[in-house]
Amino acid sequence: MSEERSKVESFLYREARLMDENVYDEWLSLWTEDALYWVPCNRDDSDPAREISAIYDDRARLQVRIDRLKSGVAYAQDPKSRMRRLISNIEIEKADNGDLIVSSNFLLVELRRSKQDVFAGRTIHRLRSEGDSFRISHKKVLLVNNDEVIDNLTFLL
Repeated sequence: MSEERSKVESFLYREARLMDENVYDEWLSLWTEDALYWVPCNRDDSDPAREISAIYDDRARLQVRIDRLKSGVAYAQDPKSRMRRLISNIEIEKADNGDLIVSSNFLLVELRRSKQDVFAGRTIHRLRSEGDSFRISHKKVLLVNNDEVIDNLTFLL
């Protein structure tokens, strides 16, 4: 396995653990200042400027989302979801500017108030090298069920 692939995989696994364990500030530190976090709904290739998205956050909105989750008044996360996710099928390609475009599949199990939900999808990260690691400049989460009603999507995807 190449050293770059190993670093990318470790980065994705770390991000997943931080989300699963609600380590919000450390998760947010993985993002660049010009970050974009997008979860389209109704179809994978919608235009977020013209159509509704489940999430379409820049870095400032990510900070607001994290502050709300940490505040204790995010009622949709009281109690917090218990989560674990699996990441697989990692594919890496280089962008023209040197960033890496990393696609992976995920399976996320969420348990909250005795109700278990399973989410599956594909995530496309744009990773920017920083020292021995990376930072996320763009993340698009393509949920398999993005055209269905989702009861509670207040946790981190």
